[in-house]
Amino acid sequence: MRTLRLGRTGLKISEICLGTMTFGLQTERDEAFAIMDAADAAGIDFIDVADVYPVGGTLDTVGRTEEIVGAWLAGKRDRFVVATKVYGATGPGPNDAGLSRRHIIAACEASLRRLGTSWIDLYYIHRWDPQTPIDETLAALEALRASGKIRYAGCSNVAAWQMMASLAESERSGGVRFDAVQPRYNLLFRAIETELLPAAQANGVGAIVFNPLAGGLLTGKYKRGEAPREGTRFTLGNAAQLYQQRYWQDQQLDAVERLGAFFAARGKTLTHAALRWVLDQPGVTAAIVGASRAAQLGDSLGALEMTLDEDERTACDAAWYALPRRRPDEDR
Repeated sequence: MRTLRLGRTGLKISEICLGTMTFGLQTERDEAFAIMDAADAAGIDFIDVADVYPVGGTLDTVGRTEEIVGAWLAGKRDRFVVATKVYGATGPGPNDAGLSRRHIIAACEASLRRLGTSWIDLYYIHRWDPQTPIDETLAALEALRASGKIRYAGCSNVAAWQMMASLAESERSGGVRFDAVQPRYNLLFRAIETELLPAAQANGVGAIVFNPLAGGLLTGKYKRGEAPREGTRFTLGNAAQLYQQRYWQDQQLDAVERLGAFFAARGKTLTHAALRWVLDQPGVTAAIVGASRAAQLGDSLGALEMTLDEDERTACDAAWYALPRRRPDEDR
């Protein structure tokens, strides 16, 4: 497991970040603990959470993932870099969501309580808030940084212009800046290569990418003509529609089948190849890898032991370029 710098900062993180969005709904507490034990044993010291997780949940389940992660971290918090996020609705009120000063500070305090810690290493905005000026958002994050409640800030699910506008405001104010960006990126979705990833590289912003296995599609376990399986992200609560819109199209399933056959003929698995490809891309600092079972995580980490040759990289490239282009608002 390699350790890398986060962007231009001095913070060191493992190249695999453990994703926890399944904990508390798709994955029960005991199995979540087993997954985190396996991650720790493999050298993963970077954990990604969000205050609204578990994915597919409701307001009644908000914060459950942070509580599970916090319980596991007890007694070993100092060894881990913990990231969580703010934006989504954590209650029914009009100020229980978004990136206002009020919600950011309240949400951070709640995350700290659930995680059982006095600081968050990396605090992301979960997405852009068009109703709140970015100077208000950054000022709130700066107040949290100055008080020691967060160490670094980041942005997730943003366009390149939004990240750049934020960096410009940080330069003007002299306050906290976004040192990490968390976009979606995998063999079937490479829209960030046009603007966001180059902009992050040029400005010292580390890219921590999510969905490297396309929500499980790039494991090759789904086939065209099949219905999405119960208990997966493609059928889970309010996540089902999002994941089906992202990946459940015939063209993508066909591309996965072709890639799976190609790598099987070479004695390699698509899971390993897809994750290895992501980790090898210029500008990518780390990939968020989730699991619903400890054995799944162990299998995914086999990607760290393989390399891709030129023919294999060419086959990976062909998957994206063979897919039909989609509307810009589907690019995050």
